[in-house]
Amino acid sequence: MQTLVLNGESAADIKLIAEIAKKMGLKAKILSEVEKEDINMLNTIKKGRTKQYVNTESFIHNLRK
Repeated sequence: MQTLVLNGESAADIKLIAEIAKKMGLKAKILSEVEKEDINMLNTIKKGRTKQYVNTESFIHNLRK
């Protein structure tokens, strides 16, 4: 399965492309703001993973500084 993500300013253009994709037999979905934020959060978490132990108390202490 291949995936293509498009981002644009015009809601009408994005809707048109989604309709064309559906007519071509492709699955198309316009993401909500919450879904886009969830994807960005997931990507950020993946980038930040080090697989090393982090002391929770020390981490929270540093956040509060």
